[in-house]
Amino acid sequence: MAAKKSFVLRIDEHTYAALEKWAADDFRSVNGQLEWIISLALKEHGRFPKDRKTSDLPTDLPAEES
Repeated sequence: MAAKKSFVLRIDEHTYAALEKWAADDFRSVNGQLEWIISLALKEHGRFPKDRKTSDLPTDLPAEES
């Protein structure tokens, strides 16, 4: 497993509360949810690092809203 980089994230309490609820709904930690969201955004925008394996990408994509 690759080493993980730590950093500080300042976020307002309402955004954090929404993120915490979303993470709980998906049975993830807030940190895990943030990693999933960031990986998903990188994949969607074609910016996921090329040296990462496809298996590292999120596979449980959210359902599209109509």
